[in-house]
Amino acid sequence: MASTRTVFSRFISLTSLLGLAAGCGGGAGDPAPAPPAPPTTFQREAAARSTAASHPACVAVQPFYWSVGDASGPLADATAGGTSPDAQTVMQVASSSKWLYGAYVAELRQGQLTDEDIRFLNFRSGHTGFDLCLQGQTVAECQSHQGTVIHNGAYTPAHDGKFLYSGGHMQKHATLPSVGLGPDDNTALAQHLMSRLGGGMALSYTQPQLAGGVQTSASEYGKFLQRTVAGQLRIGSLLGTHAVCTNPLTCADALATPIPPQESWHYSLGHWVEDDPAVGDSAFSSPGAFGFYPWIDAGKQWWGVLARHATAGVDHADPSKRPYVQSLSCGREIRAAWVSAKARL
Repeated sequence: MASTRTVFSRFISLTSLLGLAAGCGGGAGDPAPAPPAPPTTFQREAAARSTAASHPACVAVQPFYWSVGDASGPLADATAGGTSPDAQTVMQVASSSKWLYGAYVAELRQGQLTDEDIRFLNFRSGHTGFDLCLQGQTVAECQSHQGTVIHNGAYTPAHDGKFLYSGGHMQKHATLPSVGLGPDDNTALAQHLMSRLGGGMALSYTQPQLAGGVQTSASEYGKFLQRTVAGQLRIGSLLGTHAVCTNPLTCADALATPIPPQESWHYSLGHWVEDDPAVGDSAFSSPGAFGFYPWIDAGKQWWGVLARHATAGVDHADPSKRPYVQSLSCGREIRAAWVSAKARL
């Protein structure tokens, strides 16, 4: 049997250990440390402004207008490197039109796309013959136009089921009886899209081409992005769905892509998923040939626009020198700065 002194010594030692543990915050009942507060809008805006003004990828494309917002509306904007363009500057958005048409179809189908819709909207339909539309044509007249320079409407069986980036997919899809846009000229086409996209968005068409004919401003396009993030448009729940691989160098089911060959993205319903394994952040976007770059972040919390219209270099042999690639290179830095609230320099 232990002596009284031994028992007392053990009691004192145990008491000391418990006191030490409590003093070090190791008690079982201690609350977990509070998580750090999220960055403020002011901090995010400061990081985005600094990035737009000074990051080399952004300096290379100045002047341009940029904005960032959420479901409530725009939160920050500025013109970097000058005073124009601004939020209201109307410009051709080229392939940024594709996202609008994908959203239009989602509304038309009440979110329930058919297999045929999906095949056309993620560019696997085989209808890859397309050049451009002429002024005064309807959607259907453009789709079927054959001439000495313009060769539209061709269906290539070898392309069916494989990704090939072409305006022909959407042009043909719009003429389907279940879509019904074939008789539309520029004015009627714009009215049909605005009626479905809602939110007071204003746009027009310079040619009746679904994949590239829209002209509008960053402010108006931002209304579409805001409504998408807010869940007011059905395309919001469809972002990134039915996505297919697009890089012919890494994917046997891809034939042609405008994205630089060192990056591998996926293509969803009229929009890209920027999920390259090395540099992608899985944002959704639809860059236009002249440098208009709209995006929504992977978490569908933030949206943004980088707006400019630069025709020089549109057909540059080096994809990295094309306006849309330069804009997305800057735009992804602004997005990263906003999300992290840390300037990208």
